[in-house]
Amino acid sequence: MRAPWAAEGVRDFGFVRFEPGDVFTEHFWRSRWYAVKEVRTGDGRLKGWYCDVTRPAVVRDGEVVVEDLDLDLWVSGDGASVLRLDEDEFAASGLAERDPEAATQAVRALDALEAQARTPAGLSALLA
Repeated sequence: MRAPWAAEGVRDFGFVRFEPGDVFTEHFWRSRWYAVKEVRTGDGRLKGWYCDVTRPAVVRDGEVVVEDLDLDLWVSGDGASVLRLDEDEFAASGLAERDPEAATQAVRALDALEAQARTPAGLSALLA
């Protein structure tokens, strides 16, 4: 799925700024516990990848449905910055108590994304 940045104005996270003109190409999988958004500027320069840890995607009535599990990973376009995000939100969500298997899968997915991001091929290898 490909879409322009839909929010009004600029959103500065400190490690990246999403702004009008940015284009997000989102990749979903039915067997993987994550979704990956490739983020580019309007002129095509790669900003990086924003990865959401989710339950595997389900296609229902022509829609892609995913359940966000709060864990995220940011990887800068040059691969120099790999940041685990929202681990505090994940811990506070209570998923580990409600659904321990899903919590285990979520942590494994975040670990796998981070490990892939730190390889020479980076996250591009997942999207090829």
